[in-house]
Amino acid sequence: MRFRLFILLLAPYSTILAQCDRWQQRVRYEMDVHLDVTTHRYSGVQRLAYVNNSPDTLPELFFHLYFNAFQPVSEMDVRSRTISDPDPRVADRIVQLSPEEQGRLAVERMTMDGQPCQLVHRRTVLWVGLPKPLLPGATATLELAFDGQVPVQIRRSGRNNREGIAYSMTQWYPKVAAYDQRGWHPDPYVGREFYGPFGDWEVRLTLDSSHTVAATGELVNADAVGHGYAIRTSDAAARGGELTWHFRAANVHDFAWASDPDYVHVITQVPDGPLLRFFYQDKPEEKAAWKNLPGQMVKAFQYMNQRFGKYPYPVYSFVQGGDGGMEYPMLTLIVGRRNPVGVSVHESVHSWFHGVLASNEKRYPWMDEGFTEYASHLVMRELNGGEGDPHAPAYKGYFELVRSDAHEPMSLHADHYRTNYGYSTTAYNKGEVFLHQLGYVIGDSTLQRGLRRYFATCQFKHPEPQDVERVMEKESGLVLDWYFDEWINTTRTVDYAVDTLVASEGGSSIGLRRKGDMLMPMDVLVTTKDGKRTYYHIPLSLMQGAKPKGSEAFTFEALAPWPWTDPLYWIQLPVPPRQIVSVEIDPSERLADVNRLNNIKSPRR
Repeated sequence: MRFRLFILLLAPYSTILAQCDRWQQRVRYEMDVHLDVTTHRYSGVQRLAYVNNSPDTLPELFFHLYFNAFQPVSEMDVRSRTISDPDPRVADRIVQLSPEEQGRLAVERMTMDGQPCQLVHRRTVLWVGLPKPLLPGATATLELAFDGQVPVQIRRSGRNNREGIAYSMTQWYPKVAAYDQRGWHPDPYVGREFYGPFGDWEVRLTLDSSHTVAATGELVNADAVGHGYAIRTSDAAARGGELTWHFRAANVHDFAWASDPDYVHVITQVPDGPLLRFFYQDKPEEKAAWKNLPGQMVKAFQYMNQRFGKYPYPVYSFVQGGDGGMEYPMLTLIVGRRNPVGVSVHESVHSWFHGVLASNEKRYPWMDEGFTEYASHLVMRELNGGEGDPHAPAYKGYFELVRSDAHEPMSLHADHYRTNYGYSTTAYNKGEVFLHQLGYVIGDSTLQRGLRRYFATCQFKHPEPQDVERVMEKESGLVLDWYFDEWINTTRTVDYAVDTLVASEGGSSIGLRRKGDMLMPMDVLVTTKDGKRTYYHIPLSLMQGAKPKGSEAFTFEALAPWPWTDPLYWIQLPVPPRQIVSVEIDPSERLADVNRLNNIKSPRR
């Protein structure tokens, strides 16, 4: 009887400790917002249901007030003027903004279950003292009024961008900060990435009826609005005055929108997938650039659905706006006067990694940017029919980073890199190399199965590096903590060499040497004079096994493991050196070896 009771008590904990199933907070937003397009000021009322699924009692909450970054002497302004390589889109522009051009966002009042909260504005962060602590498992109902001013477009958000888009409304409302196993994440906004809890949004936007609005979610009142959302004999824009747009989005972690009076609105359907919407200015240059985009994006979504897992939302919008390309749930903002296919692929692929998996981009930007780059390059190869390694540019970028003085560990908080170059190259290039090289370790087909398993297992759960590690260990049957530890937490580099090729009793002895600090398994190709090409796989002892047979495009023979403590490894072949044409390490060039000149050796004649 006691044994059965022990099993019953243990069962809930086994659920909690399942893959990716850490507790997470939950939110529900309802917002009514009015924007004056003549003054660029807006006001709103927000009703927020905040569910405390943590085991902690919370005496306080934090909110992000991102628009306050666009004021002189803000953290973003100071950072952009003191970092050695400022983003040219920001640089010294914020400090020059007049009061009418600056961004502002303030919460005027807030109540919790009808009782007033304490409010302390700290530039881009709002501290909220609750009238009573929020207990584990409880829900707080917050009501607040806020007032803001849309800044001149500088970084991602703002009005009147360089292509004349009226409003790019991203990071625009009081957004509750993320709270997880590491506590609160009320990071001041300096221009990097974002992190927030999943929830549901009901948003009503009222503004001039001449504007077409694109937003996260689905439009609830399409028949009343028109503007290409519904077929009407007379469009609401022709009536003048203002118009209210009601959008609804379920199970997302942010809400973004844009508007412009000159938007063209085009739609197309992905077979067994989402409805795609395209919003761009009704001008010749934009029309020419965006003409073929709908057909290309249908193919991109079909490829991602098949290769990585099915996009779970009913709609996705490609919207001209912002300052380059930036991803949001169910929507991206991109500049429009260039070929938009490449940036549209990258930003829409973010929907899988940023939108659905939603790792903490502040702590692990490479889990979004790097993985998105990896998938995007596969999509672009599919669209363009190209050959060769689509990940080669990432390796080039990584090698340049290694040779610079900007190389810092991937584990560093995104805001705290010394340089923008170091941050971006680490998040994008090194993150992509990390994933492609993992295919070298466990086999490419194993990696592809692992990525589908990762998406299916961890969607909507804010995965962390250990979740990727465990998924790939389960898929491959190998121990991989050594790879994740060294690649993420250090700046060690890979350098292996074919050191020796000599005659030995009964054949040849091939000596391989580890010259760099990073440990790796080895793939070795031996080519002989009779034209035979033989692949050997030397697993690292720490893997506790070899990559699975059939996991690569080539057939290989697995040799004895390389003990991780030994700098030298010997291969004995029953072939004399005079019959060997070459011995080559890493013939697939997936190994991020910083010196490939010593990867191949031929016997002296």
